[in-house]
Amino acid sequence: MCRMRAMLTVFLAALCFGTTGAAQELSGVDASPMSVGAARILVGGALLAALAALSRRGGRAPAVLRAPARSPRVSADPPAPRSWGRGRRLLVLLGGAAAVVAYQGTFFAGVRSNGVAVGTVLALGSAPVLTGILESLLSRRAPTGRWMWATALAVLGAALVSGGGLFTSVGQVSPLGVLASVGAGASYALYTLGSKALLEQGMRPMDAMGGMFGLAALLSLPILLFTGASWVLTPRGLALAGWLGAVATALAYWLFSWGLARLPASTVSTITIAEPLMATLLGVTVLHETLAPLPAAGVVVLILGLLLLVPSLRWRRAERGERSGVETARIRR
Repeated sequence: MCRMRAMLTVFLAALCFGTTGAAQELSGVDASPMSVGAARILVGGALLAALAALSRRGGRAPAVLRAPARSPRVSADPPAPRSWGRGRRLLVLLGGAAAVVAYQGTFFAGVRSNGVAVGTVLALGSAPVLTGILESLLSRRAPTGRWMWATALAVLGAALVSGGGLFTSVGQVSPLGVLASVGAGASYALYTLGSKALLEQGMRPMDAMGGMFGLAALLSLPILLFTGASWVLTPRGLALAGWLGAVATALAYWLFSWGLARLPASTVSTITIAEPLMATLLGVTVLHETLAPLPAAGVVVLILGLLLLVPSLRWRRAERGERSGVETARIRR
């Protein structure tokens, strides 16, 4: 049940991510996507850092500056690795923060070059694949067949949800735009795996997200000033920045980190492909868009891909229970 709750938590995070497009459309704010992305990380990162600071008790130092305390394993994967030194933990935090900022720039560059459909699907589709490959290399274990099928269905569903734009534009894509979108997927994979490593070192989810996104907020400030921040000072701009920062970033990544502490990074990355589901639902219900047959089929395929992960987790849990029973029987003998 704990793993099912973790999957649901990540799914809710993906739904929060999916509100960004509708929020920008409803706000009517005239700002570049890069500026909006920088404002989102600045507000959301500052909120996460503040929440991490407030959640500490007794005035203890931030977790990244202390030797990690021994804690129960946060996932069913290999035992917790050897404790890192302070420098290595800071390096991972900085690397994760840089990946968070890089994701915004590469994602919008890919969308600008090849359009929303192609850019979004390439970024969202490459992220779980790259996460699974990197996680397999680090853990020295091949991904399961069920995860590969689930990811393939989820990526296909996301492509169909785009309205077929990915398929009709294949011959017109810009190679540099493709590289940018895949770069966004790689950035996502890096900060996901970095967060997972910090959690396995005994850092609390709020501390890991607060430290990483707090640093990302500092890196985003000059980007926002360079791309123009005057729109943020308008009522609509404040509302947009507040929603994107508080809901689509702070709340979303708190839920994301809670699930990441209890699930493999590759599974979490696949579940977050559900982001287009919320975007589609909001488009139909709030923006009064028409859902064509192809995107409707994509929603079904995407849901099937996500549901395929559920038996996998149950099977792993049952398998561990059987192994534990066998080991107990041997000890008794």
